[in-house]
Amino acid sequence: MNKPTTIDFAAATAIHIPAATAYTQALHDLVPGEARDSLLAVHDLLRRELPKGQLAIYEAGGGSCSVLPPEMLDRSKVTVVDIDEDQVRNNSYADEAILGDVQTYRFGRETFDLVICYNVIEHLPNVDAALLNFRDALKRGGMVLIGAPNPRSLSGVVTKYSPHWFHVWFYRHIRGIKDAGLPGEPPFPTFFHALVTLPRLEAFAAANGLEMIYRREVESPRYPEMRRRKPLFATLVDAGAAMLNAVLPHGIDVRRGDYHVILRKI
Repeated sequence: MNKPTTIDFAAATAIHIPAATAYTQALHDLVPGEARDSLLAVHDLLRRELPKGQLAIYEAGGGSCSVLPPEMLDRSKVTVVDIDEDQVRNNSYADEAILGDVQTYRFGRETFDLVICYNVIEHLPNVDAALLNFRDALKRGGMVLIGAPNPRSLSGVVTKYSPHWFHVWFYRHIRGIKDAGLPGEPPFPTFFHALVTLPRLEAFAAANGLEMIYRREVESPRYPEMRRRKPLFATLVDAGAAMLNAVLPHGIDVRRGDYHVILRKI
């Protein structure tokens, strides 16, 4: 996962990795719910809209796990750029893994059919620079898939305004991820640049030659995860979310803590 750092990665390092025989599960550890359903819908759209032959894919901040289905990875040349050395080292599916910063690392124009930026932009202080790099690297008609937390949701507000140690505590004790916060392991520090907010992201994309062809806000996967692992805690969180929904303008659901977006280069 791409995360902020003061280290100078101007001279990025390329690490060539042989093709993996087993791919990481594309749906990660998502439990059944809206987020999983949306990602499956994204897979279907990509299958329909992307070229049928070999694909050139750039995973920006891809780290060690892909959200793409295995059959798509099988017919793709995948390039990963990540600022975390441990994530790059642990990557098992990329044809090329590059230690670098997606905000500054630039490829040749019209190089890729698809850019994946999943759970990354919330960690970037310069989202606009990263998006323009993605656009320039895309072929005409190519697409950017973005998955990100919704900063206007309950989980987004908590993430934005709580200290990083709380995020680590939540991952370890509520989500049950014992290695959380260790080198190369999430959660990573968050910035929540203004462009992470969906209306601003859509407006920026439209002003810079990218049309939004898929947009879906979903209940954060943390909710079904909590209901399964910590039912009492989840009941309290659900009750709090319901109270907020009751007093907020009609149609707002603070449980919709994540979104998936696909942008196409015009």
